[in-house]
Amino acid sequence: MILSEPLKINNKILRNRIVMPPTATRKAENGGPNYEQIEYYKKRAVGTGLIIVEHAYVSPEGMASIGQLSMADDSIISSYQKLTDAVHQEGALILAQISHAGSYAKTMGEKIAPSAYAFKDGMNLPKEITKDDIKRIVKCFADASIRAKKARFDGVEIHSAHGYLLTQFYSPLTNKRTDEYGFQNLESRTKIHREIIRAIRESAGSNFILALRFGGCDYMEGGSKIEDIPKASKIFEDDGIDLLDISGGHCAYTLKENDNPGWFADSSKAAKSAVNIPVILTGGIKTKEDAEKFLIDGSCDLVGIGREMMKNPNWSKEALA
Repeated sequence: MILSEPLKINNKILRNRIVMPPTATRKAENGGPNYEQIEYYKKRAVGTGLIIVEHAYVSPEGMASIGQLSMADDSIISSYQKLTDAVHQEGALILAQISHAGSYAKTMGEKIAPSAYAFKDGMNLPKEITKDDIKRIVKCFADASIRAKKARFDGVEIHSAHGYLLTQFYSPLTNKRTDEYGFQNLESRTKIHREIIRAIRESAGSNFILALRFGGCDYMEGGSKIEDIPKASKIFEDDGIDLLDISGGHCAYTLKENDNPGWFADSSKAAKSAVNIPVILTGGIKTKEDAEKFLIDGSCDLVGIGREMMKNPNWSKEALA
């Protein structure tokens, strides 16, 4: 069974191909994980290869929800160390997911985005991000990675999916810029990604796992397309990404028109066709049989089990029994 086989990522060995993908519980206390969250992840680490913790904002202005984790200052490092130690004790690797919500931020101040454009009805018009702001945010991601390393995470996952800031740069639906960060080609749409990747690699070192959750397709007219995924994925690999975690863009983490397991399999196959690094597929996968099928047919190298693992903390243990 491929699901039970180990896999090397960077200089680390995953004991199997089962991933718990990031799913928000929104129970953080003062930005750090509380006892309940630590126990939650510890239980689901039993038998699991990789835990990717729910996203943490890199700057307060980029907070997506009340109760979200933070990776924005040093005060939270000690609480994360309790979490990483608990997960490592169960034999799993653990990544911190770091994010900036952009125009979706739940902050009282002015929201920033690639363009002064309200993507949804009822949204306040965000401020177009300046190049100085871009430099600051790149540094925020790099600083967050240093905190994650001090907290004994095995690496970080950059959140570029589900409509948040990096999706807003990647998608032509929300990027209306005409400068070097603009919508005109893939190189400009991924420029901020590449700057963040390089900054994290320089800050955290070559032996730190660097993953990207990539919403490669919006599945909307005028949005990012499947056919762009291979070239974008190769760009990310060339700049230092060790692992691609495929999900949705502005469509977020579900596809209303697809009830079958493996909602984003077409996107993950497109990514795998262009890169040599491992690719994760998530979305609607409930059984070990479905997981094995996607591994066998080449859709992915790792399988994310989200909702089922939330409901059943013993999913991995039972699947491998």
